[in-house]
Amino acid sequence: MRRISLKHERVARVLAREIRSGVVRRGAQLPGEVELARRFSVSRNTVRAALAVLAEDELIATHTGKGSYVLFDGRPLDGRLGWTHALSAQGVETRMRTVRIEREDDPGLASRLGLESAEVVVIERVRQLTDGTAISLERSRIPALDSLRDLPERGLYNDSISVTLNRAGLYLDHCEQRLRGRPLTPVEAGHLNRPDNTWFLHTTRTSWTADDRFAEHADELLDPEHYELSLSYRS
Repeated sequence: MRRISLKHERVARVLAREIRSGVVRRGAQLPGEVELARRFSVSRNTVRAALAVLAEDELIATHTGKGSYVLFDGRPLDGRLGWTHALSAQGVETRMRTVRIEREDDPGLASRLGLESAEVVVIERVRQLTDGTAISLERSRIPALDSLRDLPERGLYNDSISVTLNRAGLYLDHCEQRLRGRPLTPVEAGHLNRPDNTWFLHTTRTSWTADDRFAEHADELLDPEHYELSLSYRS
């Protein structure tokens, strides 16, 4: 049986063809979401999903806008495509070591966010530079949807949480993020190969889709020798 393409896949296919053929020059700015939605007679959410596909295929790059964003060695990172892609775009190659992927109940998170189910998939990974230096410990909690419940057995698509979420129909649109500093616990210090009580930046980020579905809650411990948070605003 022939598979029927989804709307965002059809939009992505047309735009990809235009980019590859030179109709749209690589690096040129695409029209805005409203204009693309009008052109293809689709919703802005569909356009965002199509742009995410193009970004995964490295045909376009997104840019950090005003607000708050993370810097690595002074260079801004756009985390919407995942830290691996964002770091690579800045010429920083890293590799991930998976600590665990498990299903568990998190009633505290469900209560805080008003989720119908407390079951989540927990993904805990250590990010390392190519010389083996650990620079972050990243814990993500994502909803245990039917398409995501087997992640402990199957693993992530392309070793990427962002790609895995997109394949499940979850495209990150907006988030809330908090930052503080705190000492590492003995377990965390062991994962990061650092002395106990070493101070790291601790960010918590909760992300939703454009239609306000919960997509990810991430706790990240970041090495302050490399990471910092930048804030920008208009008066």
